[in-house]
Amino acid sequence: MYEFVSGYIQRLVKLLESIELQNICDIINLLDNIDPFVNTIYFIGNGGSAATASHFANDIGIGLKIRGIKNINVVCLTDNIPVITSISNDIGYENIFYAQLKDKIKKGDLLFAISASGNSANILKAAKYAKSVGALVIGCTGFDGGELKKLSDISFHVSTEKGEYGIVEDIHMILDHLIFSYFISTKEGASTKYVLE
Repeated sequence: MYEFVSGYIQRLVKLLESIELQNICDIINLLDNIDPFVNTIYFIGNGGSAATASHFANDIGIGLKIRGIKNINVVCLTDNIPVITSISNDIGYENIFYAQLKDKIKKGDLLFAISASGNSANILKAAKYAKSVGALVIGCTGFDGGELKKLSDISFHVSTEKGEYGIVEDIHMILDHLIFSYFISTKEGASTKYVLE
């Protein structure tokens, strides 16, 4: 048991050290410069990634706003269960995000798509539609990145063996808290500064 716990943590640390930091900076820059009165960030994901999408939207859309740090217009498309189930029942699960985005997402908006495999049909359909109207796609992926990694304007990729959902989802959640913490650190008088001396 001890060896497993130790190995998991070592694996997590190793993967974190392999992340492309510039891509994180590029994501932060996009979030920092989006106009909340003009453009919207839409979050999508399935399963554990749906929970991450919801948590991300909460932190970025509400957590920063109530602290007086930043106002970002955020919508999480995983949070309305009646809408998701009606779309699934009526026109198919692959449409649950596309149908919510259709004729709403526009040029200058961001689609934040979270998918460990990068190959979920509903994620890809939404991403392709977003790009077709001039929105940017931020893709959070794992494994080999799948099709989503190729479609993404900015890719946050965790390169793992196929099926390592837990550790990929761990790191996607860390991305949320990293970005959230960055914006908090920019507030005058903030006590938490993760900067190496």
